[in-house]
Amino acid sequence: MIAFEVKDMTCGHCVSTITKALKATDKDAKVQIDLATHRVQVEPASADAEELAEAIKDAGYTPVSVEAGLSEAAAPGRGSCCGHCK
Repeated sequence: MIAFEVKDMTCGHCVSTITKALKATDKDAKVQIDLATHRVQVEPASADAEELAEAIKDAGYTPVSVEAGLSEAAAPGRGSCCGHCK
C-alpha cells in the first residue's frame, strides 16, 4: 500500500479528481481516500509511487508520501504515552 497526505484536498470534488487521475495512471489500482485526514491510499497493480504522486500533482494537488512517518511511528519507544510499549 502506498500512502500520501494531500492537504490541499478539501472536498468531494477533489476526491473524485484524484481518484480519476490515479485510475488513469493505473486502472486496476485500489484507491481509498479519507477526506477528513487528507489521506490517499493506493494499492497499485502496475504503477509505482513516483508515477502515482505525479498523477496527483498533474491533477493539481500536492501529495506528500507518508511512508517515512509510518516508519517513525512504528519505531520502538514511540507512539505510546510512556514510551515503553512497543
